[in-house]
Amino acid sequence: MGNRGMEELIPLINKLQDAFSSIGQSCNLDLPQIAVVGGQSAGKSSVLENFVGRDFLPRGSGIVTRRPLILQLVNNKAEYAEFLHCKGRKFVDFDEVRQEIEAETDRITGSNKGISPIPINLRVYSPNVLNLTLIDLPGMTKVAVGDQPPDIEHQIRDMIMQFITRESCLILAVTPANMDLANSDALKVAKEVDPQGLRTIGVITKLDLMDEGTDARDILENKLLPLRRGYIGVVNRSQKDIDGRKDIRAALAAERKFFLSHPSYRHMAERMGTPHLQKALNQQLTNHIRDTLPGLRSKLQSQLLSLEKEVEEYKNFRPDDPTRKTKALLQMVQQFGVDFEKCIEGSGDQVDTAELSGGARINRIFHERFPFELVKIVFDEKELRREISHAIKNVHGVRTGLFTPDLAFEAIVKKQIIKLKEPCLKCIDLVIQELINTFRQCTNKLSSYPRLREETERIVTTYVREREGKTKDQVLLLIDTELSYINTNHEDFIGFANAQQRNIVNKKRAIPNQVIRKGWLTLNISIMKGGSKEYWFVLTAESLSWYKDEEEKEKKYMLPLDNLKLRDVEKGFMSTKHIFAIFNTEQRNVYKDLRQIELACDSQEDMDSWKASFLRAGVYPEKDQVESEEAAPADSFSMDPQLERQVETIRNLVDSYIGIVNKTIRDLMPKTIMHLMINSVSAQPFRFKGDLLCHFLHDDVKVRGSI
Repeated sequence: MGNRGMEELIPLINKLQDAFSSIGQSCNLDLPQIAVVGGQSAGKSSVLENFVGRDFLPRGSGIVTRRPLILQLVNNKAEYAEFLHCKGRKFVDFDEVRQEIEAETDRITGSNKGISPIPINLRVYSPNVLNLTLIDLPGMTKVAVGDQPPDIEHQIRDMIMQFITRESCLILAVTPANMDLANSDALKVAKEVDPQGLRTIGVITKLDLMDEGTDARDILENKLLPLRRGYIGVVNRSQKDIDGRKDIRAALAAERKFFLSHPSYRHMAERMGTPHLQKALNQQLTNHIRDTLPGLRSKLQSQLLSLEKEVEEYKNFRPDDPTRKTKALLQMVQQFGVDFEKCIEGSGDQVDTAELSGGARINRIFHERFPFELVKIVFDEKELRREISHAIKNVHGVRTGLFTPDLAFEAIVKKQIIKLKEPCLKCIDLVIQELINTFRQCTNKLSSYPRLREETERIVTTYVREREGKTKDQVLLLIDTELSYINTNHEDFIGFANAQQRNIVNKKRAIPNQVIRKGWLTLNISIMKGGSKEYWFVLTAESLSWYKDEEEKEKKYMLPLDNLKLRDVEKGFMSTKHIFAIFNTEQRNVYKDLRQIELACDSQEDMDSWKASFLRAGVYPEKDQVESEEAAPADSFSMDPQLERQVETIRNLVDSYIGIVNKTIRDLMPKTIMHLMINSVSAQPFRFKGDLLCHFLHDDVKVRGSI
């Protein structure tokens, strides 16, 4: 073990752990520790009990460990246990230790097999142990049982990740030998956070239960899936031994005999077994603490200096000092600005995993909602062809034209460009609403000071409305600029010669089989035909497929995207889902004997996102044309062949040019809004301090009453 100083490292860290646990926080320090990770029934509890030489951990089926157990082993002449939450009480009977763990677990989690990240601190003194600290974590599971929440698998995984993602944490990955190593839950999560295997120690249990003729020699010799710290094999008591209360010392003797007598393991017997594992962990934890101690000392000193400086400030504290009030006001406003900027830029300390917020919602408006609105307004095919026909006839007047008129093309193009104003202004309105929502979210921290919060929101909202006018003026100027000159020499414009030879239809998708989106959707079908059910949908550039689950092994159906369109569907009276439909423009069945299929999403955001994904795949929304068809004269589509060719030529030219304009607008809109509104507003909170000070300090309003 080295010198006396090294031996005191683990008890020193134990004292720090107890101190932080007792005050309910970690002071942002990552203490060196060993986390025990493994699937249910992997043998974690047996390994820990073998260390102590006593039965003291809860047993049973399903999830037994439901709270992290910080187990501190201390070498001592007397044998007893202590809990941090039962100060002063020594447990000599280890059956009482088990009962106390179960009672303390139920006190926080209840008796419904729920879990909690709040740890239980247990210290065991014994002459049979080496100084060692381990954290026993709940075993990973796949299926919720009883009253457990359906996402129990993710809850356990998140809890485990809280510990093992820290660089200061060694990972004791426990895997049974009768399981394929490639399927080990423990090694899988360890590899995610420690891909080089530098912090992971492998423990292989149940070596005595392997099929006859097989062994784990390659694993234990660190050849199959190498780890820097290697693997150690152990043989625990069987369930029959546990039920029969077999003495652990006898079990350790049987384990020793197993390794010495087994032909595959006898050459490495000195490096196998529970005693060697305990010695190795003691040594590795000591070395790990020694390696991380300089950084730990530096963090402690830094925090100590910060706290001493803060204490020094309070020595001469006077509650009525106006300068202190002014400073507090400025700090709160400045923090508001920092919080807002983090929400927009996406660098916040608290990342919301439940829904999109702040900058992410604005990004969705830019790249999903706005392009969808653009496509919707330019896709009324019958109306467009009718307008082209009227324009050609009106340009020619009483004469029959021999050539396709330029003026008809320009008139139609300009009319289409003017239609861009509405979705552009709508985009600005949506962004403003998200900005205001973000402001209100950031001012929640000012809820203790209602007048300050109210005044901050007023000033910020007023400024946003000022920027709204300038932004809308600039966007309208962009559209007017497009209207002022129709550039038919643009490099992407097809020109009259090509337009006469081509019939531009919906562009064929450029990259076949490219996956555009995956996710869960509800397929709405009548009860007679199977009822509504959730499937895992995969949208590619050529087809829409749905599977039983995200593993994508059992495909239910594949629908080609040719001749498909989208339409909105009204929500049912009792439905909370947002629904859209897919149908075939040639009146063919889409799925089985259905002319259309209805797909349901949980939120409007999901539906908008899916629609935008369908646009990328070339599936566009339909345009309601009932009114235009009723209003159309009977002779609107009775064209002579020459007029029909001219309409087709101009239709192709319009499609080409509007595609260029749309591309330009889609690129410039986010840039314009970012420059004139979002970037300006992001910087503005730091200038709000002057306005607020004027309001609270120079209008005879006392700061104390105001904030």
